[in-house]
Amino acid sequence: MTWLVVALGLFLLVFLHELGHFTVALAVGIRPRSFYVGFPPAIARIRRKGIEYGIGAIPLGGLVRIPGMHRPSPRDLEAYMAPALREDPSLTTSVQRVRRLLEAGDFAGTHAALPELQQQVESAKINPGARRSARRALRDVDEGTSPDAYWSARTWKRVAVIAAGPLMNILVAFVIFFAVNSTDAPTGNPTNQVAAIEAHTPAAAAGLRPGDRIVAVNGQPTPTFEAVSRDIRGSHGRAITVTVERDGKRATLGPRATIFQHGKYIWGFSPGFRSVSYSPGKSARLAADDCWRVVTGTGTALTGLFHSGQRAQISGPVGIVRSSQQALQIGFNWYLQLLGLISMSLALLNLLPLLPLDGGHILFSLIESVRRRSLAREVYERVSFVGVALIVILMYIALQNDVTGSGPR
Repeated sequence: MTWLVVALGLFLLVFLHELGHFTVALAVGIRPRSFYVGFPPAIARIRRKGIEYGIGAIPLGGLVRIPGMHRPSPRDLEAYMAPALREDPSLTTSVQRVRRLLEAGDFAGTHAALPELQQQVESAKINPGARRSARRALRDVDEGTSPDAYWSARTWKRVAVIAAGPLMNILVAFVIFFAVNSTDAPTGNPTNQVAAIEAHTPAAAAGLRPGDRIVAVNGQPTPTFEAVSRDIRGSHGRAITVTVERDGKRATLGPRATIFQHGKYIWGFSPGFRSVSYSPGKSARLAADDCWRVVTGTGTALTGLFHSGQRAQISGPVGIVRSSQQALQIGFNWYLQLLGLISMSLALLNLLPLLPLDGGHILFSLIESVRRRSLAREVYERVSFVGVALIVILMYIALQNDVTGSGPR
């Protein structure tokens, strides 16, 4: 059940990100061609008003296909049509006609000439691979020359569509933080009540349970969590007994030896924390503070990439799932707080000025606005290669932290 809640939460964050792109694209007149829950191949799909809605087989969020992300290129048309032309040279005349119109910048004429070529491709005797490649070429040209193509839209529309995804994640984070602060916000003050037990630890083996209140360690009273923590860490690996209050009765668990993890001796449980609720006004201010704290923390973490001692602050998918599970075991509001943090982090990551991230597309839209001319697809692809390489390095560091356990616990 814990895994299901964690997976659903992460899925919703990515889905809402894509929903932001989709909604704003419709609002500014750039009609998306498809919107999927999950990634294709499709399990089910339906078409309404020119938009294909579907459920994908890969449950990793959502997918929005925006028409004409790049200016249509005659060279791309020839490259994708080449297999079909080799098998059916009769297509050459129509392909060259469309190519000449593209080269001349006559996009309305190109769009009008496409149906004839599309019909010829469908009736041509070519193998399935060549047909798929030809369809890809025609789809790209059709969407790139349509009146609602992204690349030809005004700059503010392009920026709005791309920025809508990260802004949706920021809004979601704010709403989550506001809800938590308004209802039952965890504080930084731990109690001696047990919130969660880590598997395969002395605490689990001794029979410690969530809800137990630790009142003594080795027979010494522990009225606060600080006293519990001090006695456990001071064991230096020796066996200890823990006395708890459970259902109005006292029970002594152990002896079980402590274990050394992350630079300290532990028994393997997480404490509960005192919580507090705030007024709507204060909850909004605290939610804004929480969002800003993630911004500054993310900046520190990214700066730490250049300092080996600070790279442990970066966490990847494994660390995120592990932390989400632990937070959910402590309490649902703890999990919601972590989900808000992840939503903000997702927004900030996407706003980095690197292609193919959203921030890179925003940057290139502004560059093209200054140049008053669109950049070729090849430029996007070359810059994207650099961006992907940097993202892969970042993911490698995060996964290393996840594997070594230096990420959040």
